[in-house]
Amino acid sequence: MPYLFVFLGGGLGSVVRLAMTRWLSTPETGFPWATFGANVISSFILGWLVNHKIEGNISVSIQFFIMTGFCGGFSTFSTFSHEAFTLLQAGHIKLAFLYMGASMATGLLALFLGLRLSSLGTT
Repeated sequence: MPYLFVFLGGGLGSVVRLAMTRWLSTPETGFPWATFGANVISSFILGWLVNHKIEGNISVSIQFFIMTGFCGGFSTFSTFSHEAFTLLQAGHIKLAFLYMGASMATGLLALFLGLRLSSLGTT
């Protein structure tokens, strides 16, 4: 059964990411806002749910559906890597490093904020 939850969540996450990519279309050598946003939002959701998992307030089915499936399908390291490489190849060195640094820093911050905000009501 966990495979079904991961499958459904991953499909939903991928479709939402596609919609976000179409909504926030960016030229190939511009800042990749859609991937950046998807990764930050996914990090926040994951942080939020990790706290609930630790507290025992989230079912295993939801863990598979949202944490593994949706967040896995919605976020994307491979697209992030491709976009950073494309920026480097096009000679946009500063923008590439801004994208890479901002993605890492903001993703970690979003995960931390998700953890902290979800723990406010659990203590």
